[in-house]
Amino acid sequence: MPTPTLAELTTLRLGGPAARHVVAATEAELVEAVRQADDSGEPVLVIGGGSNLVVADAGFPGLVVRDGRSELRFEGADGCGGAALTVTAGTPWGQVVDRAVHEGWIGVEALAGIPGSTGATPVQNVGAYGQEVAGVVSSVRVWDRAEARIRLFPLAALEFGYRSSVLKRSLRGPEGAPSSFAPSPRYVVLEVSFQFRLGTLSAPIGYPQLAQALGVAVGERAPSVEVREAVLGLRASKGMVLDAGDHDTWSAGSFFTNPVVPAEVADALPDGAPRYPVRSAMPETSTGPSLGAIDPALVKTSAAWLIEHAGFGKGFGLPGSVSLSTKHSLALTHRGGGSTAELLDLARTVRDGVREAYGVVLEPEPVLVGVTL
Repeated sequence: MPTPTLAELTTLRLGGPAARHVVAATEAELVEAVRQADDSGEPVLVIGGGSNLVVADAGFPGLVVRDGRSELRFEGADGCGGAALTVTAGTPWGQVVDRAVHEGWIGVEALAGIPGSTGATPVQNVGAYGQEVAGVVSSVRVWDRAEARIRLFPLAALEFGYRSSVLKRSLRGPEGAPSSFAPSPRYVVLEVSFQFRLGTLSAPIGYPQLAQALGVAVGERAPSVEVREAVLGLRASKGMVLDAGDHDTWSAGSFFTNPVVPAEVADALPDGAPRYPVRSAMPETSTGPSLGAIDPALVKTSAAWLIEHAGFGKGFGLPGSVSLSTKHSLALTHRGGGSTAELLDLARTVRDGVREAYGVVLEPEPVLVGVTL
């Protein structure tokens, strides 16, 4: 079979060819492919669903490796310890959410509709609508490329934060430059283990828009099945559920993270700018709507609000075949026949416009492969 382009392997549908491509059928094949490439000095890009990647038009001059496994192992459930589940990294994330909701396992119902693989979720500490995967992860089993051995990270060692973990931070060296392992982390996720509480009602609803859609107050619970359906509806309305026929879904999801800024910077923003609490990295509860204690020195605000109020409304675009989504200003979309270079020009225009308007620098959420912003 011919080597695919990264446009064929990513939800943006952009990116040139891979020099080499491997789909691993077993854990041993996955580890061996990465180990051999590292030993020979060949660059490595480990991808799952390709939903969080922006890849250069020139492609990737090394090994692109995918985990072809899709396995969910139920480890047991009881009223005290909850339900334990171990999932191979290549398993589509949606399968985990669907299984949990069907079985009455609480803590990921608000994470429905997020594309990509299960192995990517702890790296990014995937979150949406007031939930984060940090609330249910119990451990992550990885291949450590630096020490050439398999390791197990328990929850405390993962050092979860907002869209961050020790796994993701291994993409950067001590001075902030890309590490020698980039564009993939030092740690290649092999399996993720979860611990869920049991019940038919969701975790407390922590996001006002979701609470409104469900007809409950923030902090109240709702049937998990209804939460999942409401989230899928909200995501679809924003072009955040993959649909090959809808160019608003040809994206990498939210392109910029919501800025976390000092409280005095947030105070200087115009009236109406959203303000959300920033919490510590360790969860107080396993399935609550957020992580630990509030840090009063920091405030999280809305990247989408800043983008729109800086003059970049839904559908804004530059000459070419990319634009902001017509449904959600935080998604940069490919309208067909475009290029990564065009997408990055749009991203820089939006980033620079927000900085000039509000003094806040937006940071990209996707992994940039062979390109810089």
